[in-house]
Amino acid sequence: MTTTATNRETAAPRPRGSEIRRHELAAFLRSRRERIAPEQVGLPRGARRRTPGLRREEVAQLSAVGVTWYTWLEQARDIQVSVQVLDALARTLMLDASERAHLFQLAGATDPTPAANCPSVTPALRAMLRQLEPIPACVQNSRYDILAHNRTYGRLLCDLDALPAQDRNCMLLVYTNKEWQASVVHLEETQRLMAARLRASLAGHLGEPAWKMLLKRLEESPKFRENWQRYEVVGVRSKTKEFLNAHVGHLKLEHTDLWLGPELGARMVTYTPADEESRERLERLYDLARATGAGV
Repeated sequence: MTTTATNRETAAPRPRGSEIRRHELAAFLRSRRERIAPEQVGLPRGARRRTPGLRREEVAQLSAVGVTWYTWLEQARDIQVSVQVLDALARTLMLDASERAHLFQLAGATDPTPAANCPSVTPALRAMLRQLEPIPACVQNSRYDILAHNRTYGRLLCDLDALPAQDRNCMLLVYTNKEWQASVVHLEETQRLMAARLRASLAGHLGEPAWKMLLKRLEESPKFRENWQRYEVVGVRSKTKEFLNAHVGHLKLEHTDLWLGPELGARMVTYTPADEESRERLERLYDLARATGAGV
């Protein structure tokens, strides 16, 4: 046997691309876990904590995944990771947009959130949103993701620009965001109606990762679970809505959906003042939003 042949037999096999990505993913998760203080996620530090940042079991608990499964992930085991789990880990580890994209890339998955890719929101559409000001307006899809918004809408129900892009979803906000909830005058009625509209839209998207991911997050809300179990279905309709804005007070607005295509998918949502008082207050809200640089 030649020396070359011997070297070829004894040399360690070169790691494959998928194996390299698994090890990079494991190292990335560990580094992100270790940088988060327990207090940042509402956990006590304790006198005997030696682990920098969060423990593995704490990340698993906060992300609603098994401790063993998460440990295997940090050990670079060859396991399948769903987009729902990746989304939960990204939120638990407080990843920014670049870090979230890196996480999904290392896992070999496509991020289904509209924040990752919004080709339907063109520069012309953004210009149209600006031209509608001071009327609040946004672009939503059938899943209630807010794909774009103007400055007045950005201050209508909460400080929308302060939220991560993946959290800008009207369903999530009406069920989980206290500031948004406080701005909706008829909250319980609105929550029930929106759950019924979401169920009607879901029929055409069963099994799609982005929809499954949204439902998993919504199920953390007891009120959503209660409304979802009613199995109510409501079609799209315009109506007068009332909001209690934190800056300008009570607003009475006419809600209108303007569909951007032949399918009931992306739509422009507008809120036209229903009376003169609301019109004046919207102008004041627009002045405030313009001064802070919110929106598109």
